[in-house]
Formats: sequence, C-alpha cells, structure tokens
Amino acid sequence: MPLAEDSFIPIAKPCLDRREAEAAARPILSGWVTQGPEVAAFEKEFAAFVGTRSACAVANCTTALHLALLALGIGSDDEVITVSHSFIATANSIRYCGATPAFVDIEPATFNIDPDKIEAAVNERTKAILCVHQVGMPCDMAAIMPIARRHGLRVVEDAACATGSELLWNGRWERVGKPHGDIACFSFHPRKVITTGDGGMLTTSNHEWDRQFRLLRQHCMDVPDLARHDSKSVLFESYPALGFNYRMTDIQAAVGREQLERLPDILGRRRALAERYRALLSGISDLRIAEEPEWARSNWQSFCVWLPAGADQYQVMQDMLNAGVATRRGVMCSHREAAYPKTTWVCSTAECDCPAGTCARLSESERAQDRSIILPLFAQMTDDEQNRVVLALREALRA
Repeated sequence: MPLAEDSFIPIAKPCLDRREAEAAARPILSGWVTQGPEVAAFEKEFAAFVGTRSACAVANCTTALHLALLALGIGSDDEVITVSHSFIATANSIRYCGATPAFVDIEPATFNIDPDKIEAAVNERTKAILCVHQVGMPCDMAAIMPIARRHGLRVVEDAACATGSELLWNGRWERVGKPHGDIACFSFHPRKVITTGDGGMLTTSNHEWDRQFRLLRQHCMDVPDLARHDSKSVLFESYPALGFNYRMTDIQAAVGREQLERLPDILGRRRALAERYRALLSGISDLRIAEEPEWARSNWQSFCVWLPAGADQYQVMQDMLNAGVATRRGVMCSHREAAYPKTTWVCSTAECDCPAGTCARLSESERAQDRSIILPLFAQMTDDEQNRVVLALREALRA
C-alpha cells in the first residue's frame, strides 16, 4: 500500500511561510522587481550578519565562485587546489576560468579538505586554494591560511552550505564569511539553511574585488541601475569589458531579507536536531557521524553518516525510501564524472596513472561518496519524523 504523501520525509524542506510571501509582495507591488533597492538592503544586512565590509548578491553560488576566481586573476595555465569531494559546481567554476582543478583528499572525520595534503599539490602554476565548508562544517582555516600565505596563494571559501556556521578565530567565535580567506561564496538554493529560491552572495574585505564583482555581474555596465534611476540628469552607460548577467532579483532579495531575520532561530533548531540525532544513533554499532571540531560550530546544513562496514549503501537507501524516508548518497566526487576526464584535472605534482574514474590519492573522497549517506534534516522536522528516520535506518541496516 503506497504511503500517504504527507507521511513522506524529504531530505530537506525550505523554511518558508507567509512572512516570505508578504516580503516578496513588496517589490512585486512596487514595480521594481530586478536588481534594485531590495538587493542593496539584503547585501548590507548579510554583510553585517557575517561581520564583513561588503557583500555582493548574485544569481547563485556557482556564479559567485566564478566571479571570485576572475577577480583574483585566475586564468588559463593556472591551477587551483580544491577537493573533488564537492558538488560539481566547485570544480566547474575553476574550469570556467580556463584553469585546472588540482584535487586533494579530505579528512574523513569532517568531510573537509585535508590541510596536511595541500602543500604537496603546490607548484609554479598554483595560484589559489578553493576550500569547501562541506555540508556546513567549517574547514580548518587556521591550518589552511598559513600554507596559502607561505606560498603567496589566494584563498576562496566555497561556503555554499555554511551560512551561519562559525569557527573559533584568534580566541573569538566568528561567522564563516567574515571572510577568513580572501573571498567567501554562499548559496541560497532551497536545500540550504536559508533560501531565496536560488541565489548567491560574495563577501570580502577588499574594496577592489567587490567593485569587480559588481561590474562583472551586470555585463560590466559602468552605471548601476539605482544610480541611473536616482539621477537628475541623463546618464549614458558604457561597457568597458566583457561581463555576465549574474544578477539577483529584488523579489529574491526580499525573501532573503526575511530569511536572514529568521536565521538565528533556524540555526538553533538545526543544531538541536543534530544533537538529537547523535543521541538516537549512538547505539548503532560501527555507524560514524561527522565530527564537529572544538573550534567549529556547524549549521548542520546536511547530516552525513558513515555506514557500518559491510552495509550496502544503495540497498540501505532503497529500503529507507520504501519506508517513506528520503536520503542522499555521500557527497559526489567530480573526478569520477564523465565531464572530468583525466586531461581536465590533476591530483598532485606527479602524473596520475590510475584508471579513469578513480584515483589512489583521493581514496578518502571516494570512500566518503561510497560509504556515507545524508539523512533528512530541516528546521520544521518533528521528533516523530526524526524517530522514523532512525527507525528506518536501523531496520535497513538490520536487513
């Protein structure tokens, strides 16, 4: 007998209600629905939230990553150190610039880039490190930044999943996005902690890079819409360089402003659910949960667990789906995709002689994709729903 639709537990659910609907009505009723005053306000409020000088709103996090690398001058013949173990947009943004991703492995405890493996990937072509705060867990920036500065490398933080996450920095808790590297990039996709439907944000303390983001996101038009709208004299714009249409709309920004107000409550609820998961799952033998270092506070954008040895990942996920519980496999590895043949990436300064679709130097990344699953977690989740997820997992593992 099929499950009732309202009994199905999705992997994620955006936290939206009438407040966001009413916020979206503001620009709709005003007549200004593209990039305008709501975007400007959202940028100011987001910058204040993370504690940085400036924030620039864009269409999504992929465009944010692309603009970040362009602003840093990344181009053909350059290499950017990053992880394969991330959504494919991370590596794609490097290739959009004509550069080559240099993949390094992850720490299995946190699913984040292993700082101890970064230096071996540095060579004369290396220009930057693109680290990923995977599933909301902060990277070890205190270990990454000295390596970057020692070799004269820029650092971009792929903070797509990390809105609201924090790390202990020089004895103080600071939010991801301050930024602790050079530029941080965020996503507001519906699976993220807050959403604008889709959207992204770049944060930096460098005024020149912020200026470049704002030009590049709007075809490099040198007169912003707001300036032209408010001007008492006729203004003619010009286009001094090749740019992109990477703008956020005012409708999206209005929703984002409301989401940002609610973010502290959303974070509190997600963290409470993560702790409850830990307690409920503690009795499952050999099941491992992502570790939160003492210097990190995750927003728990996703709750990823390592399955016990011998468990069939696909079958566990299918059995849970049959029980009305959605899951996702562990985070993908770009180097295993057809879009990433051997000629498009490197894994170290040495030639990789591994067969296509695998790499011995990325064994932890591959193992994380094959041996972990993501469980449902969303702010509106009830205790009963969480109990059902754990029961479904227990029964799937028992089977």
